[in-house]
Order: sequence, then C-alpha cells, then structure tokens
Amino acid sequence: MSTPSADPGTPSPAVAAPLAAPLGDPAAVPDSGQGGGRRGSLGPVGLVLAGGLSVQFGAALAVTLMPRAGALGVVTLRLAVAAVVMLLVCRPRLRGHSRADWGTVVVFGAAMAGMNGLFYQAVDRIPLGPAVTLEVIGPLALSVLASRRAVNLVWAGLALAGVFLLGGGGFDGLDPAGAAFALAAGAMWAAYIVFSARTGRRFPQADGLALAMGVGALLFLPLGIVESGAELIDPVTLGLGAGVALLSSVLPYTLELLALRRLPAPTFAVLMSLEPAIAAGAGFLVLDQALSAAQSAAIALVVAASIGAVRTQVGRRKRQAPTVS
Repeated sequence: MSTPSADPGTPSPAVAAPLAAPLGDPAAVPDSGQGGGRRGSLGPVGLVLAGGLSVQFGAALAVTLMPRAGALGVVTLRLAVAAVVMLLVCRPRLRGHSRADWGTVVVFGAAMAGMNGLFYQAVDRIPLGPAVTLEVIGPLALSVLASRRAVNLVWAGLALAGVFLLGGGGFDGLDPAGAAFALAAGAMWAAYIVFSARTGRRFPQADGLALAMGVGALLFLPLGIVESGAELIDPVTLGLGAGVALLSSVLPYTLELLALRRLPAPTFAVLMSLEPAIAAGAGFLVLDQALSAAQSAAIALVVAASIGAVRTQVGRRKRQAPTVS
C-alpha cells in the first residue's frame, strides 16, 4: 500500500504529506501554493503520478514474491527494509518524548503493520485493482463522516455502487476472504490516517514516521518468521523484498514530498484518488490480471466518488476561509 495522511488538523508535512490518503481532508496536506502556475505544475504532477506508479508496481512485485516468502513474509521484508532506511536517514531522537508520544507512535506503527498485513493478504487472493478499490472505502468513509454534508451521501452511494459491482452483486466474483481482508485493510487505513496526523503533531520532521515504521517492523517480525523462516534471509528473497520496500515506501514518499513543495494540496489529493485505477493498470501489466467490464466500471465509480469527496471538502474550505479586504 501506498501511500500514504490526510486528517483534520495540520500534521508535520514530512509525516502527513507522503502518506496522504486519497480521500481525507486535503487541508492536512501542506498547501504550497500554486507552484509557479500552470506551466510549472507539470513537474510536481509528474512526481505524484510517478509515486503512485511506484506504489502500485511495488505491490505487483510483492504479489510475485508471495510464492517464495508468503504474504506475511513479504510484509515483514517491506516494513523491515523501509524502517532501516528511514531510521538511517532521519536519525530520530529516542529521548525527550513523553509516554503519550510513545503511545501514539506505537499505535501508529501497529496501524501501519495491520494495514499492510491485511492488504497483502487481500492481494494474495484477489486482483490488485479490486483490492485497492475496496481498501479505499476506509478513507472514503472517514472523509464522509468527518464532513457531515449531504452531498457526501452521493459520493458514498457511488462508492457503494462500485463495491456492489466489484462483488458481482454478492461477492460471488471475488474471493470472499480476499474482499474481507481488503475492507479490513481500509479500516486500518482510516486509523492510520488519524494516528499519522497525531504523530506528526508530536514529532518533528519525519521522526515519528521512522519510529512508527520501526515499531511496525518489530510487531510483524514474529509473524514473518513463523510463516517464512529462513526464507527471509535468502539472498534472492531479501533482494526482491528490498525492491518492494523501495518501490512501495521509500521512493514514493520522497517523490511526493518533492512534489508537495510546489503542488497545491487539493490537486495532490485529487491525483491520489487515482490509486485504484493505477493499481488496476499495474495488475494488468505485471500480473496479467485482466478486469471484466463490471469491475472496470466499479473502479471508475470509486475513483469518481474519491475525487468528488475531495472536491467537496475543497469547496467547503474555500467558502469558510476568511476574506481579506
């Protein structure tokens, strides 16, 4: 999974921006202005799209690794490698934090581990595109509930229609366990959004993110060892796992941080709403996972609901913003 926080409040850019959920409050992603106008926006837009491609093709690579290491083993490798890289780069301070600070980091790390673990269980059973589409329902539900506007019922209805189409009217077309894992991953994604924002308010720069990754890796390590054992240290498996970590975590976080220096937050949030469509493309190109017409329509409905929810919140904030005479 990508990518990832958009939550009411203003978390640290280094934590919230690279983890922005497609459907949360766009205001939580740092708004860096107009980025030099329409001509200059092509650069950051390309960076965001490249980050999305990196996340989803990293997920596709993870699926190819699962026969060697298992779903839990792949998650363990992804979290461990990403944690090592982030801890070395950020070098977070371990002293000077309160018990509440550490409690927030631990919950954030647990949410991160749970989200990844459930999602990889899902893509081990159902195609990548539908898995990401179902997972997105969690952030969409959070966005709709936080907004409390009637128009968001329209977006919720579109998303539910998409879920209905994905399930073929009753999830006969998808493995029920895989669909359940994807929906559970979406619920963990919503929790992840909330606690990424809280972590950002308590820790400077990306320190909280690095520490949470370390916590998530430690929590998941026993599960990976039980499932995969010595396969985790096989050179080929370890190399592929490092590739998953770099594609799914390190590279997209970096690209999105660079983009957010010049890209308006609402534009970023809309672009992140395209994740299910990008995932479907990655599944088709890398895993040969062709989608039916109904599944393609379902993904389109959820993407439309995502963009609609983002635009509704943007319009609401513009109306509420004080005018300067």
